[in-house]
Amino acid sequence: MIMRRILTVTLCTLLFCLGAHAQTDKKEVRAGNKNFKKEMFNEAEIDYKKALIKDSLSNIANYNLANTYYSMSDYAQADRFYKAAQDSLDKIGKGADNYFNQGDSYLKQKNWGGAVEAFKDALRRNPTDMDAKSNLAYAQKMLENQQQNQDQNQDQNQDQQNQDQNDDQNQDQQNQDQNDDQNQNQQNQNQNDDQNQDQQNQDQNNDQNNDQQNQDQQGQEEQPKITPQAAQQMLQAIQDKEKETQEKVNKEKALQMLSKQKRINW
Repeated sequence: MIMRRILTVTLCTLLFCLGAHAQTDKKEVRAGNKNFKKEMFNEAEIDYKKALIKDSLSNIANYNLANTYYSMSDYAQADRFYKAAQDSLDKIGKGADNYFNQGDSYLKQKNWGGAVEAFKDALRRNPTDMDAKSNLAYAQKMLENQQQNQDQNQDQNQDQQNQDQNDDQNQDQQNQDQNDDQNQNQQNQNQNDDQNQDQQNQDQNNDQNNDQQNQDQQGQEEQPKITPQAAQQMLQAIQDKEKETQEKVNKEKALQMLSKQKRINW
């Protein structure tokens, strides 16, 4: 991009445009111009600031200081002094150059919208400026690309948000399914545990019953066995007892019969 020339304080044009008051800063401005041409921008900055101390409204000092900051790639400061010089430069017919350089500063900062407006303002003051037309077309194209990229990024961000939302929903569903499976597995496990416990209890009861039956059977088996001889003796004793009892009963019957006979009347 092209930066327009700095303004000098020579010739009668300056005296005509600025008047006697502006002459107080011409020495510092001239010194700044010399340093600027030598690309001694730090020294030029000091000279132009000295001029502004003498006359803070000096359009030449503001404009040339803006160009100095532009050359030092300090575009934010350049914008500040371009704006400070604009009104007074319009009055002397130098506003187009000021807007042109300000547009270049915006291009350096990729402020495409600001550049478009600056070059439009430059062309309003100088419609035949081909450099301003070319820069305007470039700034407009870059602004269009920026807007397209922003729209594309917004679409991509929206798509990403939708994808993230779907992923979250899928993850939530997976988590829910996993929890359901875990709960079902836990229920099945609890049910199996209960069945196993019931079976263990049943087996334990069966074991206890079997143990009791075995103990009873063992107790029965452990009872002393009666020998045949002892059994015969016991049977004989029972028979003798029954015989004795029967004889006793017979004697009592005989006595009863005898008593009845004595009481019979003849």
